[in-house]
Amino acid sequence: MKYKKGKIITYSLIIVALLAVITVAVTVGLGNGYGSASNINLGLDLAGGVSITYEIQEDNPTQQDIRDTIAKLEKRIEGKSTESQVYEAGSNRITVEIPGVTDANAILEELGTPGSLEFLDNTQYQAKVNGNSYTPILTGSDVKSAQAYTDNNSTSSTPYGVQLTFTEEGATKFETATQQNLGSAIYIVYDNKVVSSPTVKSVISGGVASITDMESYESADNLAVYIRVGSIPLTLNEVSSNIVGAQLGKDAINTSLIAAIIGLAALCIFMIVIYRIPGVVATIALWLYSVLILFLVSVYDLTLTLPGLAGIILGIGMAVDANVVIYSRIREEIGNGKNVEGAILSGYSKATSAIVDGNVTTLIAAAVLYMFGTGPIKGFAMTLALGIVVSMFTALVITKVIMKLFYNFGLQDAKWYGKTIHNKKVDILGKRNIFFIASVAVIIAGFIGMGVFNTTSGYSFNYSLEFVGGTTATYTFQEELSQEKIEDEIIPLIKEATGVAEVQQQKVKDSTKVTFKTPVLNLEQREAAEKAVCEKFPIQEGTVVESDSIGAAVSSSMKQSAIISVIIATICMLIYIFIRFRDIKFALAAVIALLHDVLVVLAFYAFSRVQVGTTFIACMLTIVGYSINSTIIIFDRIRELLKDANKKTNITELVNSAINHTFTRTMNSSLTTFIMLLALFILGVASVKEFALPLMVGVVVGAYSSVCITSALWYVFGGKKRGVTTEAQKEKKIVNADGSQV
Repeated sequence: MKYKKGKIITYSLIIVALLAVITVAVTVGLGNGYGSASNINLGLDLAGGVSITYEIQEDNPTQQDIRDTIAKLEKRIEGKSTESQVYEAGSNRITVEIPGVTDANAILEELGTPGSLEFLDNTQYQAKVNGNSYTPILTGSDVKSAQAYTDNNSTSSTPYGVQLTFTEEGATKFETATQQNLGSAIYIVYDNKVVSSPTVKSVISGGVASITDMESYESADNLAVYIRVGSIPLTLNEVSSNIVGAQLGKDAINTSLIAAIIGLAALCIFMIVIYRIPGVVATIALWLYSVLILFLVSVYDLTLTLPGLAGIILGIGMAVDANVVIYSRIREEIGNGKNVEGAILSGYSKATSAIVDGNVTTLIAAAVLYMFGTGPIKGFAMTLALGIVVSMFTALVITKVIMKLFYNFGLQDAKWYGKTIHNKKVDILGKRNIFFIASVAVIIAGFIGMGVFNTTSGYSFNYSLEFVGGTTATYTFQEELSQEKIEDEIIPLIKEATGVAEVQQQKVKDSTKVTFKTPVLNLEQREAAEKAVCEKFPIQEGTVVESDSIGAAVSSSMKQSAIISVIIATICMLIYIFIRFRDIKFALAAVIALLHDVLVVLAFYAFSRVQVGTTFIACMLTIVGYSINSTIIIFDRIRELLKDANKKTNITELVNSAINHTFTRTMNSSLTTFIMLLALFILGVASVKEFALPLMVGVVVGAYSSVCITSALWYVFGGKKRGVTTEAQKEKKIVNADGSQV
């Protein structure tokens, strides 16, 4: 491990240069602000954006049509920002909110006005021109997707086209239409205007068709947009578009940043005190991790919301986990008698498989969530995946180089690294029945609590506006009010007058108009709020307070995709663990432990009445990803010990040994994450507290299940029968029919 002088200098310069370049990039940017933290796209809550309200043109639309329209609008605006929201506003309006953009007109031009889309044959088209009624071949609801393309293999001078994918019903209709209209045109009509009239050249089956020979890629793309927009079940007319200000003031960002700095400082001090030189290495790695994450978020144009910011701060705490695993192994190796050089090499070698397995399982979950999730789920998955990749790079590559450099700088005494000798052996496995009973009791209590609250209040949890909708009230004040005045003076007035706990605000930029969102209010509450606010802050003469109901921003499709994503991610993790450990019992134990953690945290949500909002999904997914890491560490140690096991090995002692040997690592890892969350909870604004508190519970529950539940489950599922003789079995003599001992 000893480097030559030239290599020491080279590696030192590379590390220093990397830290300097990334830090400068995040601070001021690299040419035109590239990679700068100031160029990070901020969400609607932090920086504002565009709010567009559409009015439904059909009379008495069905709820199914409204839900389908919202779902398709969500998919259409996904490319603008993963944190966009679409929700029902009143009985005949839908509102779209897109963070991080400031040109409402440009957004409207890009999105187009969602209108009616019809596919007509010649007879139907002529009937339409003459003002007669007719039944179209297909409507927009029969189209699943439309994408522009360039055919690079085409010899045509215009190799551009649009590929259409139809629904199952639409595919059948289109096949019939092409049979009946061979050699004739099919007119694609959007809002009573023909946008294309391709000629049918063959019968098309299978649900996929192409419109070819478009004059340019731009014209193909425009047609694809018309078809996608027109595939919305309802006809929408834009009635207002506003640039809205941040939903939270500067204090929200400042307190989160202060929390991050304090938490990070406390974390570094903890690591240095506990692990000495390795703690210093971890501090440098955390510095690099933090700036590298901000740099990549900026470069990849990810939209950062306040919960997302809290998630990144949480990621800093989680990034320490890999370092704790490595440094704990180094201390163990020194405690076993190895010199520092051998301990460092062995520590990294033995810790790598556990770190890779733990992070890959979480990365699998992130990939599945990104593929199947929508809206905030997709955004969370991107941030999660980014954090995993960066943390593995800093832990397995950067810290190893820095650690070797410190060793070569002369810090070779074992006192600088510490040592761990495992003398105490706690029989955790022997208390498994107590742990099982306690966990089951908490989970059952949680279900009972959910049932009671559902009976008394109508909701098992304290859902936020994003989940259940509520009431909006729009005030046009006589003067433009500051963000701070709205938050510090008006919102408390509304809360006091109505008796509600949650009030969100949305200020139209360069305007005196402010919209307040609350849980559903009755007439008396609405009047009380209006009176309280207008007495202190009069509204503009000639205006009225506009009040309406709003639907849930977290649509049923988003909830459904989140559930499906979690199920698929769990199955994929189970398969990966089975492949890596070659034992289905490990996989089943890990998945049941994850389910245990989720159910316990759900019980906490039910009893504590912490709001279940958009951060809830991200919170539960974070707990799943975090918990699996600790479980993998213990399983990896069991697998390692099993390699040296024989028929005389006591499996109970082996499992207890694995738990005891990894106990300090589990506690330290959980504590480092807890420190970051505690700083967020103490200093953060309400929405950050709602994110941090359940995660603090999740960290504690995850540590408990990893130590007390997972290994015990593996043991009960049959791990004790792996050809190993227990003490009880040793007392029994097994004999053959002739009396000889087996």
